[in-house]
Amino acid sequence: MKKMLAILVVAVMLLSVALVGCGQEGGTASESPAAESSAATEASTAPADGTSAAPADEGGVKDVAVLIKATDSDFWQYVLVGATNYAAENPDKVKVTTDGPPNESDIDQQVSILEQIISREPDAIVIASTSSDATVPAIEDAVAKGIPVITVDNKVNTDKVATLLATDNLKGGATAADTLVEKLKAEGKELKGKVGVISNMAGVQVLTDRDQGFIDRMKEIAPDIELIETVYVDGDMTKAMDAAADQISANDDLLGFFADNNTVGSGAARAITEAGKENDLVLVAFDSDPEEIKGLGTGAVDALILQDPYGMGYKGVEDALKAIAGETLESYVDTGVTVVTKDNMDDEEIKGLLDPMTKKIG
Repeated sequence: MKKMLAILVVAVMLLSVALVGCGQEGGTASESPAAESSAATEASTAPADGTSAAPADEGGVKDVAVLIKATDSDFWQYVLVGATNYAAENPDKVKVTTDGPPNESDIDQQVSILEQIISREPDAIVIASTSSDATVPAIEDAVAKGIPVITVDNKVNTDKVATLLATDNLKGGATAADTLVEKLKAEGKELKGKVGVISNMAGVQVLTDRDQGFIDRMKEIAPDIELIETVYVDGDMTKAMDAAADQISANDDLLGFFADNNTVGSGAARAITEAGKENDLVLVAFDSDPEEIKGLGTGAVDALILQDPYGMGYKGVEDALKAIAGETLESYVDTGVTVVTKDNMDDEEIKGLLDPMTKKIG
């Protein structure tokens, strides 16, 4: 009996030692299960190089789709530079996908692309709509599905969008008229004769406003100048060049042209150059592209009325994130215009506005 009791005592002592050892391995017995769980989480998220892990973005990286009017225009490429630069600067917040039809005349194709974008359910959409009406059903469908829509450049006829970032085109057209008349005066020319108005496309509200702003202001400040009936060229630079060339040939008293975007500006500049009229005709055009910039240097273009396409793209994505977060945005933001001539085209503050490709990241 004593022998059996001694065996039991020894067994109890051995079991106690084993239990104490298990409690001390890898930490103290006082550590809570929650503390052990927290330590395991930190270990699993720490980078392999031993540096501290960045805090996780609770909202996740948002998917913002940017849809432009046309891929064949430098102006719209500048919008994309702004949008993709914002994403490059904020990779923890947003990824940007970009799309657009080949030409601004491809309105039905833009609508189709928009519908495809909505079907993949991005977190938000930034769109420069060619038509003020054609994209409205799709835009309202997106908003109904919880996808906020930011519009840039052109107003669409619905109140469902979060904001509009665009130029005041009536004011911009008036600025173009002021600039053209000032140039004629500086050259000592009498404000009598004809001026041609060449438009990229009929039925596009931003261009309609731009042309109307120019026409109204010209009638106010130079009533003796006859404005030739506006010519529409359907987004075709060659047609713009031909239209300008025809007017140069047909009008001995032609003073110059107003071109309402970069495509027609480049076309008119080509016609002036081919006619050898760089010193005789004044050309004021909207926006910029490499050919217009070259024209500033040669004298084929006297002034460019620059919008801020880079800013539209950059702030468009920024505002998209605000809309996703539920912030209320201003219904309209005027992105302004800047007059650029040969005299200021090399100024540092102008260079990035004149050619936003110089600001592209990567």
